[in-house]
Amino acid sequence: MSTLEERLHEALVTEGTRAEPSPDLFARVVASIDDDRSRRRRLARVGACWLVGSALVVGAVLVLTPRNAKGLLMPWWILEVGTNLALLAIALWLGPFIKRFGRAYAADVFHDNPLTGKSYIVLTDIVYYLIFAAYILFSVHVAPQVEWKNSISGRVTAEQVTFELGRLGGILLIIGILHGLNIVLMPLLGRIFSLNRRLPSRP
Repeated sequence: MSTLEERLHEALVTEGTRAEPSPDLFARVVASIDDDRSRRRRLARVGACWLVGSALVVGAVLVLTPRNAKGLLMPWWILEVGTNLALLAIALWLGPFIKRFGRAYAADVFHDNPLTGKSYIVLTDIVYYLIFAAYILFSVHVAPQVEWKNSISGRVTAEQVTFELGRLGGILLIIGILHGLNIVLMPLLGRIFSLNRRLPSRP
């Protein structure tokens, strides 16, 4: 070995003999493994609930939808209800998903005042669900529309399918834009809060 490698080896060995193992290291490793297992079980339960819910919705649609020789004759309200349920499912899934990956980002931005970061996450959650609720209430329909061309038949048409797909795409676009703005503005807000905390208070 070269001189540099020998010196590095001696320094590491010396520090290794001085270091003492953490008394709670094993407990922390076990707790970390238990947390990972519980997270995997929670994800499995969520996936199972999604599959069961999807199967129930599909089964209810097949049972409630009349049919003729050409196939299913779906009433317009079944697609409307299905779209609203899909919007609710997206809200209940997307909110915790964003929050899970946003905690570390908020903790890094508000590292000087973590309590503000936690409050910021809670407030953004409230805004998120308010936007979803308002969007669903504004876009829901309780009767066939003229532009759907099914006022007489009361059946699902291509125009209604296009409208419902636009509802799903619209909420994803709105949440995506707001989430992008939140990512850009959060560091600025964290910097402002940090400066306000460091400024001396007036007597």
